[in-house]
Parts: sequence; C-alpha cells; structure tokens
Amino acid sequence: MTMQTAAKIFVISGPSGSGKSTLLKRLFNEYPDTFGFSVSHTTRKPRPGEVNGKDYHFVEKERMQQEVSAGKFIESATFSGNMYGTSIKSVEDVVDSGKICMLDIDMQGVKSVKATQLNPRYIFVRPPSIEILEQRLRGRGTETEEAVTARLEASKRELEYGDTQGAYDRIVVNDDLEKAYNSLKDAIFVA
Repeated sequence: MTMQTAAKIFVISGPSGSGKSTLLKRLFNEYPDTFGFSVSHTTRKPRPGEVNGKDYHFVEKERMQQEVSAGKFIESATFSGNMYGTSIKSVEDVVDSGKICMLDIDMQGVKSVKATQLNPRYIFVRPPSIEILEQRLRGRGTETEEAVTARLEASKRELEYGDTQGAYDRIVVNDDLEKAYNSLKDAIFVA
C-alpha cells in the first residue's frame, strides 16, 4: 500500500529542542524514497558531526546576505548573530527529484513562507512544557548560557504563535516519542 500525502511541501516548525529533528530523522528512515529534506543555509559554524550540504549549507555571512538581497531565498532570519534561511533552489531540487519536500524552519520563516505561493501544509511540533524544553536544551551541552537563554526567549514567542488559531494545520505535542511520531504521520499521510 502506498501512502498518499495532502501536499508536496510540508513546513515543520517548533522551538529548538522540541524534537523536530528526531521526528524527521525517523520519518526519513521509515520512508527513505518519499521525502526530501530542504537543506537550510546558515552562517554559523558547524557543530561536531554536522556535514556541509547534509545538515546545513554552511556559508559566509556576506555571501548569504547578497543572495537574500537578490531574492534567492524563500525565507531567512537572524538568530543569535547567525543567519539561517531556505533557498528557492533547495526546495526546487527536492520537488524536481519527485520527493515531498520537508522544510524545518522557525516561526519567522513560517510567516515568510505564508507570504509566498508555495501553499504547503504547516505542522507545529511543541514540547509538553517550557520546563521540559529547557531541560532538553541544557541537556545538549553544546551552547553557552547566553545562547540557551536566547533560545528559551525565542521558544516562548514560538509557542505563543503556535497556539494562534490558524497558524498551523496541525500541532504535534512531543511528550512521548512514539505518540508524537504517529501524530506526525497522521498529519502528513491521507489514507
């Protein structure tokens, strides 16, 4: 039985530490030929284990600013001094390959995508509470206290936006990985 989806592009959003990456990795492992990941660009340096072109396209700030100004990006945002964004080409590459494009972007990016002609389905992944989110962020051990505090402040704004009526097509609460994963699949696949 082949699974059908309601769209060719999905926007997955949620605060840092909500579990988006974990859920998407599992989805891609279960359906390796169905989905393609739109690889975002960033001006931040790679974290240990991250691969250029797979996790992100790591670029110099000046080059990214030029390409954003030239209209080559669907969305871009600056967070903690680093730029992040989704290029039009990265989405086209996935759709042209015949796969369903998954965009993993923040709240600012969601608002930018809503201003385009893309017409994706929007899914918000939220943690069960801000306290659990904080535990997850601190548990990573990869960021300074200042960065964790900034991410928590941004997370509060993202959670408020996620609760706004009509902002997203579906909300997935990641309190239990199995339940959250099944909820994500329900949001994507139409029987």
